[in-house]
Amino acid sequence: MSDHVILDRIEELRRQFDAELAQAASLDTCAAVRDRWVGRERGIITGEMKRLRELPREDRPAFGQAANELRNYVERELNAALERFGARARELEIARGRVDVTRPGFPYALGVEHPIKRLQAEIEQVFISLGFRVFDLPEIEKEYYNFDALNMPRSHPARDSQDTFYFDETTLLRTHCSTVQIHAMKVMKPPVRAVSTGKVYRRDPADATHSPMFYQVDVLALDEGITMGDLKGTLEVFLKRIFHPDVRMRFRPGFFPFVEPGAEVDISCIFCFGKGCRICKQSGWIEILGAGMVHPKVLRMSGVDDERYTGFAWGMGIDRVALLKYEVDDIRLFFENDLRFLTQF
Repeated sequence: MSDHVILDRIEELRRQFDAELAQAASLDTCAAVRDRWVGRERGIITGEMKRLRELPREDRPAFGQAANELRNYVERELNAALERFGARARELEIARGRVDVTRPGFPYALGVEHPIKRLQAEIEQVFISLGFRVFDLPEIEKEYYNFDALNMPRSHPARDSQDTFYFDETTLLRTHCSTVQIHAMKVMKPPVRAVSTGKVYRRDPADATHSPMFYQVDVLALDEGITMGDLKGTLEVFLKRIFHPDVRMRFRPGFFPFVEPGAEVDISCIFCFGKGCRICKQSGWIEILGAGMVHPKVLRMSGVDDERYTGFAWGMGIDRVALLKYEVDDIRLFFENDLRFLTQF
């Protein structure tokens, strides 16, 4: 192959490349020309370089030099074209991002307060209006506040690691907000009016009515001469405000280590108003919380004279109230962050 033939071949490829590059009208089409000509596997320049082995030895130097010059030319022209198209694309992107002050605004959805947090705030406001102080207590708690000072013996099943999340032997995720009793008596002298709301944690399997994390409210009132009558009156005011002015209440004997006597508290069914339905299992009543008079041992462990002072305490699951108040049949819906559900409230 003569030098004249080699140069004609290279010149023909150059004209072909120039024609294709001139037809490129965008960054994408320019990139396609690049891949066609300088692609590592199937590029035209790569294919020409592979022909070098097929040529007679004496023709290789001239062909290799001409092919390298063509490759350099192609890469130089491609880089320049890609830079031009890239700059143009950036300008268009900036132009699209400019604010058109004459254009009508885009509609957007406003978020709403989570139903659990809304109910939590409503409960706190009820007690603030009754003269109670709201305590914001730690969710990571010492075993002393969570169990020992609440008269819960070492043998109590709630202290087992199968029921409670422990960090170490003395630190855990609180299992109830009843810790407000101890914290309040440590920092306040009687009379005490204290309430705490927030997350609590237990090793419960998740189902329609249980969750390993849920919300609770616990209340403490401590003063001279407090009786079960004060407990009943406070509960009656609270339950009527949260549920319905016509709601009725009844006490049943119950046991809790930190109160004596203790009571299970039911309310008249808010769906059938005591007539009997599927929700209340035809009984007309729904169990709602546990309550009682503060155990003398709890008072003594907190440095309060149990001969002089008495008090009442009770605790309730906020999530359970939300299920009833908002007529939801699965507690898991509150924690799945499904906007289709949450926007209903």
